[in-house]
Amino acid sequence: MSRRRLALAAVALLAGCGDSDVATRREALGADPTLAARLAVADARHGARLFRQCAACHTIGVGAGDRDGPNLRGAMGAPVAGVSARFGYTAALRAHGGRWTDEAMDDWLADPAAVAPGTAMRFRGVRDPLDRADLIAYLYQQRVGAR
Repeated sequence: MSRRRLALAAVALLAGCGDSDVATRREALGADPTLAARLAVADARHGARLFRQCAACHTIGVGAGDRDGPNLRGAMGAPVAGVSARFGYTAALRAHGGRWTDEAMDDWLADPAAVAPGTAMRFRGVRDPLDRADLIAYLYQQRVGAR
């Protein structure tokens, strides 16, 4: 077998070891999946990989400090602007109020500036609805007291 064919075979095998189920999950959801349907098939492992882009500004480990954004350990179910007692949240986010529910986090991840105009978070958002569900599933795994 030529080196090129061997390399292509290796790539094909590796493609099956990770995000290959993303296409399958998308197909199963159909054209306009609800948040509940997306969460039902969400993959926290894929969410952990997606969280790497968040890690530029956020930590998520037990006892980890804040960066440009707060540590997100325990975010799901926590008060908006209340995940970290040490972080200086913007007035826009404090005024938003509420808790980080599935719906609130999905909206935030889609477009933070639309949810809380004036927020200091400069992230444009995660366009893909299934990626947002995967991130939410990962955040649920990172609850306070989770191992």
